[in-house]
Amino acid sequence: MAEVYGSERPRKRWGRRLLITLLVLLIIAGVLLVVADRVAASYAERAIGDRVAQEVADQKATSEKPDVTVEGVPFLTQVLDGKYQEIQIRLKNFSGPVAADKTIKMPLLDIHARDVTAPLDTIRSGNGDIVAGTVTGAGTIDYPTLADLIGQQGLKVTEKDGKLVGSAPIQALGQTWNVSGTANLELKDGVVQVRFADVTADGLPNVPLVRNLVDNYVKRLAYDLKVPALPLGLKVQKVEPRPEGLVVTAGASDVPLNSGGL
Repeated sequence: MAEVYGSERPRKRWGRRLLITLLVLLIIAGVLLVVADRVAASYAERAIGDRVAQEVADQKATSEKPDVTVEGVPFLTQVLDGKYQEIQIRLKNFSGPVAADKTIKMPLLDIHARDVTAPLDTIRSGNGDIVAGTVTGAGTIDYPTLADLIGQQGLKVTEKDGKLVGSAPIQALGQTWNVSGTANLELKDGVVQVRFADVTADGLPNVPLVRNLVDNYVKRLAYDLKVPALPLGLKVQKVEPRPEGLVVTAGASDVPLNSGGL
């Protein structure tokens, strides 16, 4: 019996050593995969960040350095397939010109590129196109900025029950009255048309002279809001009043995301 037991112990030790070796090899392989994932993702993030930064500069706009993140795991599976689930691009403090002396500022322009195609050869060599099937972006124009763009003294705009509401003082009959009304927003050829309607003022006499005065003032409040050029070919698709400001949503399709697609 002593000989039997003596022959089994070395086999058990050898089996444990083999298991430990395999585990170490698996850990090393896992680390290499993580590194490969990060290298591939970093290339895509740098290429896209450089492209967006160049477009912002070309459009005479400004922002902080683009913050680009490749979403979805595992990265390597996406790299091998040449397809990425989603890439997020954040442009903080985006500001773009809308006229010779006016700009629109957005605290954050949040862009999402989906169904992104990036062939493995492009990732390896840096040559070729990274293309997004769809790109969407959203930014907020605060209400003081909107009121300043309209340019009528004393005008204040805000959101109420999902509507854009404006109020301003007006002189009539030797007194100052506060008039208020709801704005209709219409998107036409990428321009947001702001038109106030149903303007009223508590206590203001409803006589033709006063009504003409109010109507003329309302006409001066009409404004065509031209959103500044956005990167990646984004075109304005919707505007929506929210408590924090006027939210602008834009979109584009089949968009090249790196310099190779220019």
